[in-house]
Amino acid sequence: MAQTPGNNFVKDNYTKFEYQIPMRDGVKLFTAVYVPKDAAPERKYPFIMQRTPYSCRPYGAGNYPQRLGPSSFIMQDKFIVVYQDVRGRWMSEGTFTEMTPQKENKGPSDTDESTDTYDTIDWLLKNVANNNGKVGQWGISYPGFYASAGALSGHPALVASSPQAPIADLWRDDSYHNGLFMLPHNFNFYPFFTNRTDGQPTSVPSSKAFNFGTEDGYDFFLKLGPLKNTQKPQWYGGKDPYWNGNLAHPNYDDFWKDRNILPHLKGIRHAVMTVGGWYDAEDLHGIYKTYEAIEKQNPGIFNILVAGPWTHGGWNGGGESLGNINFGAKTGAYYQENTELRFFRYFLKGEGDANFPEAQMFETGTNQWKSYDTWPPASAVKKNLFLVPGGDLMVDKEPNTTSSDSYVSDPKKPVPFTQTISIGMNADYMVEDQRFAARRPDVLTYEGEVLDTNVTIAGNIKVSLKVSTTGTDADFMVKLIDIYPNDAKNDTGTAKGTKMSNFYQLVRHDGIRGKFRKDRSKPVPFVSGKVEEVAFELMDVLHTFQKGHKIAVQVQSTMFPLFDINPQKFVPNINEASEKDFQKATIRVHGGSKLSVNVLE
Repeated sequence: MAQTPGNNFVKDNYTKFEYQIPMRDGVKLFTAVYVPKDAAPERKYPFIMQRTPYSCRPYGAGNYPQRLGPSSFIMQDKFIVVYQDVRGRWMSEGTFTEMTPQKENKGPSDTDESTDTYDTIDWLLKNVANNNGKVGQWGISYPGFYASAGALSGHPALVASSPQAPIADLWRDDSYHNGLFMLPHNFNFYPFFTNRTDGQPTSVPSSKAFNFGTEDGYDFFLKLGPLKNTQKPQWYGGKDPYWNGNLAHPNYDDFWKDRNILPHLKGIRHAVMTVGGWYDAEDLHGIYKTYEAIEKQNPGIFNILVAGPWTHGGWNGGGESLGNINFGAKTGAYYQENTELRFFRYFLKGEGDANFPEAQMFETGTNQWKSYDTWPPASAVKKNLFLVPGGDLMVDKEPNTTSSDSYVSDPKKPVPFTQTISIGMNADYMVEDQRFAARRPDVLTYEGEVLDTNVTIAGNIKVSLKVSTTGTDADFMVKLIDIYPNDAKNDTGTAKGTKMSNFYQLVRHDGIRGKFRKDRSKPVPFVSGKVEEVAFELMDVLHTFQKGHKIAVQVQSTMFPLFDINPQKFVPNINEASEKDFQKATIRVHGGSKLSVNVLE
């Protein structure tokens, strides 16, 4: 186990250099390079690089950060650590483009993130002394996208990439979940993200945090009303191009298709390790779809997946618990030392071995690491969880019924997504107790029998609902829940006032805006009263429902303000809806609705 480095470790062990590296079109990108002080012709080091829109601070050759690289383990092992401001951000020249579209057919001076990565690597190899000719890259979230795009550079010196919680398809990841707008996530992000007012490089942030005037996000966003109100002066005032871009493109049109990196992840020849957390509220889709796309489009390469019990980027911390759920160990530190450090040491320094599992996954419920040759595991068996009208959950045997359950969805009284009072998206809501929702009249809960043996679900989950509505549009959110037995006891991590007896732990959730049930690009209204299938995907899990627990599913039409509110009247662009468009609707969930899961037996 490495020792915890002191506050001056970076300054004592690294020399900092700052460069403006020219790209093929003449634009110069600010790059900070930290070289181990003991680097010499007889002791050469590889590069490990992060390209980021979030700044290479601290700026100035004499200013050093407290930590370098993905972890303190890598920092202490010593690499030449490189940070670069992407074009148009902070101290780099050029124009920033959100999720830069990848160009398939480029001319000599055409650029995208893959060419900027190539040109940066080429310059570093030629201009930074005592490097060993090998380059690795990593990045979390938005920098994870740059790691994915950089993997397409084709530079022969790039031998290892690790996209971590990468944005992959912006519409599906951070902006719209199958059409459901991630309201507080985006509302809070874009003022923070803007930093250039005159287009010139700057080391000073120009964005200011929005003054909500309250810590109650539910109340704030409910009073905000229709999202077109954000164009008023006291909100965004129509001035933020990124916010406006979201509101102008609610459908999956070319604006979003051009920003989907997944179809381009091919022609990769080097090692890739995709990393993510089961409880990533932001880029869960990007984690598993990035691994899947690379696996399918680059057969035979070294391509592995790591997933732990983490929130967005949570593997950078301890990873021992989340909310009321304890995972029994410091999973983040374990990953940093035993997986991430090993990966980069092997491919960049030639130390150790490449004996990594294809999928290294933390199984929640039993709190243990598992290794698989494929993901999802090839041994998993398909089973269906049928939602039986009346509130039962039946495994595999479809009920013979024509009945249905119903609830009234009122846009003025949406179901909260959390019991926590917060202005944002609190990280632990993804394991939160769902009893509060079960007690709402506008939430349907389906419970299975008490389990007489452990049941482990592995891989993605497919939802197929048979629904109807009295309106012409509706949203549908589905939650998979682990109900604890009545004799479950609290432990030292249980929050004050919480009882684990009959605890409804959220395992996975997601939803869809009903008008996208047939086509994400061309929404269509519902016909009032007509029964239709609404199908979508819940992202991957590896969770064991233990003996004595119960499997449950909840269905609802609002999770506010996590997702924006559907007027329940079809309008071409919900973001232009008026107050009068919002109306109550009676939603029915009919027999034959189900979740399809993969069960390890």
